Amino acid sequence: MSTSIDDLLGSAEEEQPAQERPARGGRVGGVLKTLLVAGALTAVVVAGLRAVGLQLSLWVVVAGVLALLAVRRVTAALAPPPPPRSGAGIPAGEEDGHYHWAARDALRAAINGWERPLDWSAGNPERFAERILPRLGELADERLRQRHGVTRESDPARARALLGDRLSTFLDTPPRRTPSPRDLVAIVAELEKI
Repeated sequence: MSTSIDDLLGSAEEEQPAQERPARGGRVGGVLKTLLVAGALTAVVVAGLRAVGLQLSLWVVVAGVLALLAVRRVTAALAPPPPPRSGAGIPAGEEDGHYHWAARDALRAAINGWERPLDWSAGNPERFAERILPRLGELADERLRQRHGVTRESDPARARALLGDRLSTFLDTPPRRTPSPRDLVAIVAELEKI
């Protein structure tokens, strides 16, 4: 099975933290809204039961309504996010040949997953060693595992032979300076050769 670096970069999208929606009204507002909805639903259920000639304890009805509201809230919290609207802002028909930067796609997410940390660590070797070097090491291990059935941890000697001295040394020792873009291009090219 052949996997490119681009396929491996797709995991950066998963690493980004989910942005939480700000709560409207706070916790007290949410509790009051829930109690009002529970009271209204309880009144409707009790009225409906009495209309058909049934009687049920008020506390049983309240407990049942609160249980249903709790189940509704839990299922809403566990539901997957809605799919992004396709074609938002992009005219239908033939493409104009330009990249639409406002469009949300996997390529842009993968680029941002690397662009931001690289930009943030520019000129700071400690940040580079902390943020970027482990990612590159994971990519190297994944390529070694997929193509040769080893990782740097499982068989260090064979992994070093497969990686080459330059790439292996780069991944094992934190750099004294942040690598230039040209150096990073050479490193990625070596990773792709694995």
